[in-house]
Amino acid sequence: MTTTPSPRVAVVGAGPAGLYAADGLVKAIPDAHVDVIERLPAPYGLIRYGVAPDHPRIKSVTATLAAMLAQPRVRLVAGVEVGDGADLTIDDLRRCYDAIVLATGALRDRALPIPGADLVGSFSGASFVSWFDAHPDAPAEWPLDAESVAVVGAGNVALDIARILARSPEELAGTEMPDEVLEALAASRVRDVHVFGRRGPAQAKFSPLEVRELGEATGFDVIVDPADLLFDDASFAARASSKMTDKVVGMLEGYAAAPPQGRPKRLHLHFLADPVEVLGEDGRVVGLRTARAELDGVGGIRRTGEVTDWPVQAVYSAIGYRSDAIDGLPFDPDRAVVPAEDGRVVGAPGVYATGWIRRGPVGLIGQTRSDAAEVVAGVAEDLASGTAATPPRPDVADLLDERGVTWLTWQDWCAVDEHERRLGAQRGRERTKVAAADAMVAIAHAARAGAPA
Repeated sequence: MTTTPSPRVAVVGAGPAGLYAADGLVKAIPDAHVDVIERLPAPYGLIRYGVAPDHPRIKSVTATLAAMLAQPRVRLVAGVEVGDGADLTIDDLRRCYDAIVLATGALRDRALPIPGADLVGSFSGASFVSWFDAHPDAPAEWPLDAESVAVVGAGNVALDIARILARSPEELAGTEMPDEVLEALAASRVRDVHVFGRRGPAQAKFSPLEVRELGEATGFDVIVDPADLLFDDASFAARASSKMTDKVVGMLEGYAAAPPQGRPKRLHLHFLADPVEVLGEDGRVVGLRTARAELDGVGGIRRTGEVTDWPVQAVYSAIGYRSDAIDGLPFDPDRAVVPAEDGRVVGAPGVYATGWIRRGPVGLIGQTRSDAAEVVAGVAEDLASGTAATPPRPDVADLLDERGVTWLTWQDWCAVDEHERRLGAQRGRERTKVAAADAMVAIAHAARAGAPA
């Protein structure tokens, strides 16, 4: 009697979007096996490499994600890149799996669309986050010789960048940052950090937690100009309809009313300041020009004609992330997403998308979970109806081994995780991150051989 093989699904990306999908698949399809294929040697995506290290409460979700990866029918395949010319292609995945779920997220900054954005001293906010979060692709060093810095953006990433630049070395010493990052931040010359938002305080995308934590820092004063706290009908409506917005604005009003304490650094929050040009001399940043804006009554702005030049020596752009195209699959370059309907990638049977690669970089983990539920339902329906891909033939592990690709398992990651925790314990922290990919691979291989890492 011929038996039908158990369905095998590839989830590309080991961040929250991918892991919620993997967990849902093994729960919804009792005999399914799910391989989570991750480009980096470490799982958890932006939870590990996008959340600031002084936010341990947010990072604590990794315990839930780890339990998902440790399930018997889930296999981590880490350190493996998908794409043309990479370790695996989409056609390789089609050969090996009944269904493919894309959860590759959004890794790159949206470009700052103003003159001077390419000057020396104008930085990608995402790259800076990757550096202080010890991402394997980040540069080993970061220039911190500016005394005044501008951060363009009015979301949580902008606040993370500003806060890390402004916090005292003592406040960061207990985090999971590698020693070399802590040493560089301790030697930083930054004294003033200016965060610029184009619209008003009620339109800022800050979370209450992020804004409240600014006031808990001891190394800098939070300065808000009362003249920036302007509101129109749309602003009052936003406050009335959202408790989160009202909390954020209330805290900003509190900062505006509080006198500075004379701390070593200052973090300035500016609103209705529309960046129009990064100013330069001899190819380097010497300032940021902003146009004063006023609210238009319906949630937008219009410029007043007044401009201000801010003397800063570095500019960080934090105006949003965008996803990269995946070779062999459709991509909408304007929205920077893989087009999908009900989670199914348009024009690619058997391929699904979840998280930011599907809808852009908006929403938090709650949205990710609902995305995953929709994709899981679609995969289960298509497998049951026979409209998914053909049954798998080779095991992707055999394919990778034949090609000489070094890849890491869940057990390998656990060895790296244990090593980082030991490093942290030596410094009185929960963990100290290992940044380099080859170092993580070496730790894993040493653990396989039973040697001390």
